[in-house]
Order: sequence, then structure tokens, then C-alpha cells
Amino acid sequence: MASKLKPFINLRRYTTTPLNQNRSLSSNPSSQTLSPINKSNYRKQILLANLLQRYGFPPSSLQHFLSKNTFLSNSDLSETEASLSILLSLKLPQKQLVSLINDCPNVLRSNFLKKWRVPLSESVSPSAIKSVLELSSRFGISPDKFHQCTKVLKGLGFCDSTVSKVLDAFPNVLVMKEIDIRRKVEFLVGIDIPRGDIERFFHIFPEILGISTETRLNPLLDEFIKMGFSKDEIKKEISREPRVLGLELGELPRCLELIKTLKCRKVIKDEILKEGLFRAGFEVKLRVDCLCKHGLIRRDAFKVVWKEPRVVLYEVDEIEKKIEFLSNRMGFHVSCLADVPEYLGVNLQKQIIPRYNVVDYLKLKGGLGCDIGLKGLIKPSMKRFYNLYVKPYPECERIFGKRREDARVRKRHPAGLWKLMKPPSHVTTKEDVVNIKSFVESLA
Repeated sequence: MASKLKPFINLRRYTTTPLNQNRSLSSNPSSQTLSPINKSNYRKQILLANLLQRYGFPPSSLQHFLSKNTFLSNSDLSETEASLSILLSLKLPQKQLVSLINDCPNVLRSNFLKKWRVPLSESVSPSAIKSVLELSSRFGISPDKFHQCTKVLKGLGFCDSTVSKVLDAFPNVLVMKEIDIRRKVEFLVGIDIPRGDIERFFHIFPEILGISTETRLNPLLDEFIKMGFSKDEIKKEISREPRVLGLELGELPRCLELIKTLKCRKVIKDEILKEGLFRAGFEVKLRVDCLCKHGLIRRDAFKVVWKEPRVVLYEVDEIEKKIEFLSNRMGFHVSCLADVPEYLGVNLQKQIIPRYNVVDYLKLKGGLGCDIGLKGLIKPSMKRFYNLYVKPYPECERIFGKRREDARVRKRHPAGLWKLMKPPSHVTTKEDVVNIKSFVESLA
């Protein structure tokens, strides 16, 4: 993997061109040659930069990284290369390896990784290894602590994947006492969570280990009861979604208050409440957290959900895809959602992307008299957008796709079915002919 990467080429801070070097020599006769110490440092900087780039470090950030961590220049290059080899032997993906070095460069110090190589070679996921090494480099946690923690977790009946999940999501478990970990298990058993589901609970929500039982969990359960939910209903929701215990005090009442004040079509509100009021409030909380994670303040996040209730009907993954498309492809800031929340309530593949492709094409061709913002892109109805931006330009039909009204209507029945449904013809007899003649003669 490392051999396929290109060698480091440009470090402007450390490199000088022959022309610039000649100019500096001519302007300053006293410095005709570089001192041996400067030559050695210069050569070491280049070798270190090439080494880091071979292991996937981006060239654009190398200069800043090396200037910030001068201890690497003073350390032995062979020891740095040995540390990188150990990280690679732990089967860390290149992206996680670079992130670990960038966030915690102390992992490259001599003798740090040597003591962790054997403990981490056990069945631990790469993401868990990254979290453990970050915590150890910052707080000086020894491998003995790691052995004790994994022994306690496996003693509770956790499999290797659950242990890795706990270490990845909540590495501070390494500094917890065994009695505190067991108290969390006792708390779950005390609220009628079956012992067989304890491992699943920690696999889904390992962060519960960092939540205080006395100041957070017990008051949270009391709050649920004061809101009118029965103990059975609370138990059912916690068993179904352990992350419910991660709610802040007062957060669920605010979400339920938002649901009660929604002004939307009845069919949308019924869809939101189809799994119960408790679940609906928690789904609102997840959407608000998603919006806050991408840069909205909490007040604006609640405002977006209140103005566009269809956000609750979309999965969090789909909302993140829309926000990513908004920021990376369309070039809008996430704060635009506070003014145009309807963006999150429409389908990405069927509406957002086709409209953006049409407008982007017309912008490149100079077919737009003015810039179209997010509001002008999303708010028009399908018919109005089609008439404004697609119908006048035949080439946009292929980009936008034909409207359903123009599509050929399918026949309700297959061709030839009428022959099978045709009633049998009546055979005319001589008696029928006589009767018809007599009837006509009577009319005359």
C-alpha cells in the first residue's frame, strides 16, 4: 500500500530552488555555504516528510504538521518508521491511521507503541484501537488497565464485538472502576431489562457507562412517569431503543410540546404518531440532534422541524444525505435550512437532484437572468418549475425527465381481452323472423 503512494515533492518551507539559493549567496557573501547542521536538518525534514507521505499523510498538511510537532525532527527517523510500521500491523485503515497521527502525534514517540503492540493484537476492531491509543497518549493509560477492563467486560458475558464497540464509543471505560461498571448493569436489571438483553443494550448504547445514575438516569425515569407514561410503556421503549436513556432532562417534554403544536395535514401527523407519543418525541429529538451536528443552533433546529414536519418521516441517514448534497454539491450553508425548511421535506432523488441539474445546466449556458437561490429552487410546484425552466428548453427534458402528464397512459387491460369478454352472438331462428314480421305489420 505504502509503495504505491507518490513520494513527497514540495515543502516550500524547507526547500529552496537553485536560483533562489544563488541569489541569497550573491546578496550575502558571508553565507557562501550552508552549515553542516542546517544541511542535516534540511535533509531530515525531507526524509521525514517523504516517510509520512508514504503512509498516506496528505502533502497539503505536512508543513503545518511538522512545524507544530518539532519533536519528530529531533527523534530518530528509524524509530518513527518503526512506529508507523506497528500502526500498519494493527490493520488500521489509512484514513484512521492519518487521523490518529494528526490528532495524537505522541503515538509516534519512541517506545510508546511497543508496549501496546501485543495487547492490541487481540480481537479488537480498528476503530477501537484508534480510540484506545488516543486516550492512552493523552492520559498515560497503561496496557494493564486495558487488560483489566477487557477482562471485566468479558466477565459480564460480552462478546468481542461488544467489547470493541464499548471501547470505540466510550474509551473512558478504561479509567472506570469495576464496581461502577457493575452498578450500570444492576441499574438496567432494576428497571426490568432482561439479563439476556444487557449485552445488546451496551452494544447499541455504550455511552450509558458515562451517565450518572443518581443525577441523570433516575431523575429521567421520574420525569417520564410525571409525563403520564406507565412503567410498562417506559420499559418497552427503553428495550426497543436504549438511546432513550441518553435524553437530557426536559428534552422529551419540549419535543412533545412541538408535536402538539404542529400545523400540518392530518395524514402527516397521524403518520408521526402511529407508533405512540413517546416514540414520536424521541424521533423528533434524533432529527434535532442531526441538524445540530451539522451546524444549526438548537433553536433553529426545532424551528425547522416545526415548519417542516415531514422531516420526522424521513430517516436520519436520508436527512444527512440531503444536508451533504446541500453543502458539498449545491454550495449552500446549512443555515439556509432555517429559511427554507421545505428542502428537507422533499425527495432527494426525485425532486432536489433533477431541479438542481436543470438550474446548473442553464447557469452554465447563460440561460438564467438572475441567480436562483434555494428558495427559488425548492418552493415552486412541479408544474410551475417545469413551465419556467424545462419546457422552454428542449435539452432540459432529458435532464429533468418527462412529466407524468406527458407519459403514455397504460391500458388497464391487455390487448385482445375484449374478445374474451365479448358475449356470445344470438342465433336467429325462423320463428324469430315470423314474430318480427308480424310485429312490424301490426305497426303499419
